[in-house]
Amino acid sequence: MALKNLISRMPAYSFSSSSSAALSANKKWTRPVASVLELGGVKIARDDVMKDDPTNNVPDTIFSKLGMQLHMKDQHPIGILKNAIFEYFDSNYPQKFDKFDNLCPIVSVKQNFDDVLVPADHVSRSYNDTYYVDPQTVLRCHTSAHQAELLRSGHTHFLVTGDVYRRDSIDSTHYPVFHQMEGVRVFSPNDWEASSLDATSIAAGDLKTCLAGLARHLFGAVEMRWVDTYFPFTNPSFELEIYFKEKWLEVLGCGVMEQEILRRSGKLNNVAWAFGLGLERLAMVLFDIPDIRLFWSNDKRFTSQFSKGQLGIKFKPFSKRIIHREQFL
Repeated sequence: MALKNLISRMPAYSFSSSSSAALSANKKWTRPVASVLELGGVKIARDDVMKDDPTNNVPDTIFSKLGMQLHMKDQHPIGILKNAIFEYFDSNYPQKFDKFDNLCPIVSVKQNFDDVLVPADHVSRSYNDTYYVDPQTVLRCHTSAHQAELLRSGHTHFLVTGDVYRRDSIDSTHYPVFHQMEGVRVFSPNDWEASSLDATSIAAGDLKTCLAGLARHLFGAVEMRWVDTYFPFTNPSFELEIYFKEKWLEVLGCGVMEQEILRRSGKLNNVAWAFGLGLERLAMVLFDIPDIRLFWSNDKRFTSQFSKGQLGIKFKPFSKRIIHREQFL
């Protein structure tokens, strides 16, 4: 099946890829690159993603990360954090939120940018910022790439978790592959008509209550503040910050969804809120992990430190050896 036809289908696609050996302590190591990935039973060859196309800028090192899905590993810090967030929503909104954590990261330009109102001249569309498979296909830059499709499919409460890809320089806090979670809740007129508040105020208030509770679930009784900001896809828009370890930490971005997104999705009489958070950013703080590259390590001295369901176990450094860029790509 052609890659273009695969992308046009919405169901959650599964991946499988070969496992790799642990990092050598004394040698530079290069991860073997699988020639084929399996997405929902459909095999996608390396050449389907790394095309002979002048716009294609996906290297082997990025292709090798497709299908690794750290957020699906229950004993990995990213998976532990994802499950802790799921636990919060399951406890406070029982059987409300649909969860999607296996959606295909290869999406159309329309899904990644147009559907969430990213302007045509926005810097994120640049070949310097985004991995292009061809002029109309990219590796998703954010989990919001699935928002419009899910709304059109009738989902009104959902969480989307997945690996996202952005061209970036590598250092202790930046990496071209990381993991996000997106949350959306849609309100109907029945939710606000009996109130003295307008629909936007109802949605914004509910959003802040929900996310303040999530912050307490993850970090305990912390001081919080809301900062007004700008995102193309929400209005009003906010960032939630918490005072943690004697400094203010940005936790997530959120806001009331732009009506145009809802209108295009066939929801003419609704309002909605949405949030997005970076799992690595929070996991580094919660687990005291000093370098984002460690999340990709297979070294048992790292992986053996974490257990399913144990949020916030503090990482114990095992080496002062410099982390080389080549080892984690």
